[in-house]
Amino acid sequence: MPPVDRESSFLRFARAVEPGLRGALVTYHGPERGLEALNDALLYGWCHWERVQGMRNPVGYLYRVGQRAGRRRRKRLRALPVLVDSGPPWIEPALAAALRALTPRQRQVVVLVEGYEWTQREAADLLGIRPASVQTHLARGLAALRASLGVDDE
Repeated sequence: MPPVDRESSFLRFARAVEPGLRGALVTYHGPERGLEALNDALLYGWCHWERVQGMRNPVGYLYRVGQRAGRRRRKRLRALPVLVDSGPPWIEPALAAALRALTPRQRQVVVLVEGYEWTQREAADLLGIRPASVQTHLARGLAALRASLGVDDE
Protein backbone atom coordinates (compact mmCIF):
# COMPACT_ATOMS: atom_id res chain seq x y z
CA MET A 1 0.00 0.00 0.00
CA PRO A 2 1.47 3.42 -0.89
CA PRO A 3 2.34 5.66 2.10
CA VAL A 4 -0.31 8.27 1.22
CA ASP A 5 -3.12 5.68 1.18
CA ARG A 6 -1.84 4.17 4.43
CA GLU A 7 -1.75 7.58 6.09
CA SER A 8 -5.17 8.70 4.89
CA SER A 9 -6.85 5.42 5.81
CA PHE A 10 -5.35 5.50 9.30
CA LEU A 11 -6.30 9.16 9.80
CA ARG A 12 -9.92 8.46 8.79
CA PHE A 13 -10.01 5.53 11.21
CA ALA A 14 -8.36 7.48 14.04
CA ARG A 15 -10.70 10.47 13.66
CA ALA A 16 -13.71 8.18 13.77
CA VAL A 17 -12.71 6.11 16.81
CA GLU A 18 -10.63 8.55 18.89
CA PRO A 19 -13.50 10.18 20.86
CA GLY A 20 -14.95 6.87 22.01
CA LEU A 21 -11.59 5.28 22.66
CA ARG A 22 -10.54 8.36 24.65
CA GLY A 23 -13.74 8.28 26.67
CA ALA A 24 -13.36 4.61 27.55
CA LEU A 25 -9.67 4.85 28.51
CA VAL A 26 -10.08 8.09 30.49
CA THR A 27 -13.09 6.61 32.28
CA TYR A 28 -11.08 3.59 33.32
CA HIS A 29 -7.65 5.10 34.02
CA GLY A 30 -8.43 8.72 34.86
CA PRO A 31 -7.63 11.81 32.80
CA GLU A 32 -3.83 11.78 32.76
CA ARG A 33 -3.12 8.07 32.48
CA GLY A 34 -6.12 7.58 30.18
CA LEU A 35 -4.84 10.12 27.67
CA GLU A 36 -1.38 8.56 27.79
CA ALA A 37 -2.95 5.15 27.18
CA LEU A 38 -4.93 6.60 24.25
CA ASN A 39 -1.74 7.98 22.72
CA ASP A 40 0.00 4.63 23.16
CA ALA A 41 -2.94 2.79 21.56
CA LEU A 42 -3.11 5.11 18.56
CA LEU A 43 0.66 5.03 18.10
CA TYR A 44 0.53 1.24 18.16
CA GLY A 45 -2.30 1.35 15.63
CA TRP A 46 -0.26 3.58 13.33
CA CYS A 47 2.88 1.48 13.61
CA HIS A 48 0.98 -1.76 12.93
CA TRP A 49 -1.75 -0.35 10.68
CA GLU A 50 -1.41 -3.02 7.98
CA ARG A 51 -2.28 -5.70 10.53
CA VAL A 52 -4.74 -3.70 12.67
CA GLN A 53 -6.92 -2.51 9.77
CA GLY A 54 -7.62 -6.10 8.76
CA MET A 55 -8.88 -7.11 12.20
CA ARG A 56 -12.55 -7.86 12.85
CA ASN A 57 -12.64 -5.37 15.75
CA PRO A 58 -9.70 -2.96 15.42
CA VAL A 59 -11.04 -0.43 17.94
CA GLY A 60 -11.54 -3.17 20.53
CA TYR A 61 -7.99 -4.35 19.92
CA LEU A 62 -6.59 -0.83 20.35
CA TYR A 63 -8.69 -0.44 23.50
CA ARG A 64 -6.94 -3.51 24.94
CA VAL A 65 -3.57 -2.08 23.87
CA GLY A 66 -4.47 1.11 25.74
CA GLN A 67 -5.62 -0.85 28.79
CA ARG A 68 -2.28 -2.63 29.00
CA ALA A 69 -0.41 0.65 28.53
CA GLY A 70 -2.44 2.31 31.28
CA ARG A 71 -1.87 -0.55 33.70
CA ARG A 72 1.88 -0.39 33.07
CA ARG A 73 1.82 3.28 34.03
CA ARG A 74 -0.13 2.74 37.25
CA LYS A 75 1.81 4.47 40.02
CA ARG A 76 -1.00 5.33 42.39
CA LEU A 77 -4.51 4.20 43.15
CA ARG A 78 -7.06 4.75 40.42
CA ALA A 79 -9.24 7.74 41.27
CA LEU A 80 -11.39 10.30 39.60
CA PRO A 81 -10.24 13.88 40.00
CA VAL A 82 -11.54 15.80 42.98
CA LEU A 83 -14.03 18.43 41.94
CA VAL A 84 -12.86 21.95 42.69
CA ASP A 85 -15.48 24.18 44.26
CA SER A 86 -15.81 26.91 41.64
CA GLY A 87 -19.42 27.83 42.13
CA PRO A 88 -22.58 25.83 41.70
CA PRO A 89 -21.82 22.37 40.32
CA TRP A 90 -23.23 21.40 36.96
CA ILE A 91 -23.52 17.78 38.13
CA GLU A 92 -24.58 16.10 41.34
CA PRO A 93 -21.70 16.82 43.76
CA ALA A 94 -21.75 13.27 45.13
CA LEU A 95 -21.59 11.67 41.67
CA ALA A 96 -17.78 11.46 41.48
CA ALA A 97 -17.57 9.60 44.78
CA ALA A 98 -20.47 7.35 43.78
CA LEU A 99 -18.76 6.52 40.47
CA ARG A 100 -15.48 5.78 42.28
CA ALA A 101 -17.34 3.26 44.45
CA LEU A 102 -18.39 1.21 41.40
CA THR A 103 -16.22 -1.58 40.07
CA PRO A 104 -14.04 -0.44 37.16
CA ARG A 105 -16.13 -2.42 34.67
CA GLN A 106 -19.43 -1.03 36.04
CA ARG A 107 -18.01 2.50 35.86
CA GLN A 108 -16.88 1.98 32.25
CA VAL A 109 -20.23 0.62 31.14
CA VAL A 110 -22.27 3.27 32.96
CA VAL A 111 -20.18 6.13 31.54
CA LEU A 112 -20.13 4.73 28.01
CA VAL A 113 -23.85 3.92 27.85
CA GLU A 114 -25.35 6.66 30.00
CA GLY A 115 -22.72 9.39 29.71
CA TYR A 116 -21.56 9.02 26.11
CA GLU A 117 -24.86 7.52 24.89
CA TRP A 118 -23.25 4.46 23.33
CA THR A 119 -25.43 1.47 22.58
CA GLN A 120 -24.88 -1.60 24.70
CA ARG A 121 -23.62 -3.38 21.56
CA GLU A 122 -21.04 -0.64 20.92
CA ALA A 123 -19.84 -0.79 24.51
CA ALA A 124 -19.62 -4.59 24.35
CA ASP A 125 -17.58 -4.45 21.14
CA LEU A 126 -15.18 -1.89 22.59
CA LEU A 127 -14.73 -3.70 25.90
CA GLY A 128 -14.52 -7.14 24.31
CA ILE A 129 -17.39 -8.58 26.34
CA ARG A 130 -20.85 -9.93 25.53
CA PRO A 131 -23.81 -7.52 25.30
CA ALA A 132 -25.46 -9.49 28.10
CA SER A 133 -22.47 -8.69 30.33
CA VAL A 134 -22.80 -5.01 29.46
CA GLN A 135 -26.47 -5.16 30.41
CA THR A 136 -25.62 -6.81 33.75
CA HIS A 137 -22.83 -4.33 34.58
CA LEU A 138 -25.10 -1.44 33.60
CA ALA A 139 -27.99 -2.62 35.75
CA ARG A 140 -25.76 -3.25 38.77
CA GLY A 141 -23.86 0.00 38.32
CA LEU A 142 -27.01 2.09 38.01
CA ALA A 143 -28.56 0.35 41.02
CA ALA A 144 -25.43 1.09 43.06
CA LEU A 145 -25.44 4.73 41.93
CA ARG A 146 -29.12 5.12 42.84
CA ALA A 147 -28.51 3.60 46.26
CA SER A 148 -25.40 5.73 46.86
CA LEU A 149 -27.13 8.94 45.75
CA GLY A 150 -30.42 8.13 47.48
CA VAL A 151 -32.44 8.20 44.25
CA ASP A 152 -35.59 6.10 43.97
CA ASP A 153 -36.09 3.80 41.00
CA GLU A 154 -38.38 5.26 38.41
